[in-house]
Amino acid sequence: MSHAPADPAAPAVQTHDLTRTFGAMEALTSLNLTVNRGDLFGFIGSNGAGKTTTLRILATFLTPSGGRAEILGHDVVRDADRVRHLIGYMPDFFGVYKDMEVTEYLDFFGACYKIPAAQREKTVGDVLELVGLSEKKGSLIGALSRGMQQRLGLARVLIHDPALLLLDEPASGLDPRARIEMMAILQELQRMGKTIIISSHILSELQSLCNRCAIIERGRLIYSGPIKGVKAAASDARAFWVRVDGSSEAARELLVQRPETAGVEIVDGRLKVTLSGAEGDGGYIADTLVRAGTRLLELREDEIGLEEVFLRVTKGETQ
Repeated sequence: MSHAPADPAAPAVQTHDLTRTFGAMEALTSLNLTVNRGDLFGFIGSNGAGKTTTLRILATFLTPSGGRAEILGHDVVRDADRVRHLIGYMPDFFGVYKDMEVTEYLDFFGACYKIPAAQREKTVGDVLELVGLSEKKGSLIGALSRGMQQRLGLARVLIHDPALLLLDEPASGLDPRARIEMMAILQELQRMGKTIIISSHILSELQSLCNRCAIIERGRLIYSGPIKGVKAAASDARAFWVRVDGSSEAARELLVQRPETAGVEIVDGRLKVTLSGAEGDGGYIADTLVRAGTRLLELREDEIGLEEVFLRVTKGETQ
């Protein structure tokens, strides 16, 4: 069922100065975004930042006011029908027919995608197995938990074997266990070769889940690239945590004398050493302490989390 794109070298998603206005309000402003094939791509932004607008344009539900967007080399406006067969779009809120059985619901959507009746039963079984709902085949949708309904929504968008998944807050409203299960399914889908764009506020989970991300605020792209790169972009200088066997104050005196050190503070018996620049190397810390006869128990870089990055690079502005 997979469809070959016109240009095998085309990225999964490419937008060119993508703009969308609603009356006087500009929801998207000249958005230039690239998502590579095979990415598990985090799309990060506050409510009203333009995430849903972008995903709805990529899903062919909204037309751009300016610029253009391509999915696997196909224009989302000119080749909308083709694009719809290449994508699976899961909005943040989607209707489910609570009085339908799980298999009946998926069979209906399989028919919408013109999957032959003889093939549909196997296809439905396959996607249910993929999202861990095989044992719920005959259940009424209304009897499923919120987490299971979300997984059923994911099964629905997988029914036609799309190359690209557009998931708007797929873990919204889920309890911690259901969120972990959803994230594990997404990792498995990436291993199968799917490209996935996931918008989410649960930044700590995106940090471990995604290989690349974009941060958007007030319709403008602030950052796009590797997850690790956004941390470097948000951090003015590197910092290291140090623990010694002996006097922390004596170790602090040794380190503050070094030109590579911007500052040292003692926190709960450990030293937090901030380097003079983002490009600095913390190797001198161990060298300085060991040469002075100090036994080093711990030396590790201070990792800022994605939530901290988000707060540093955005101003908290919404439309």
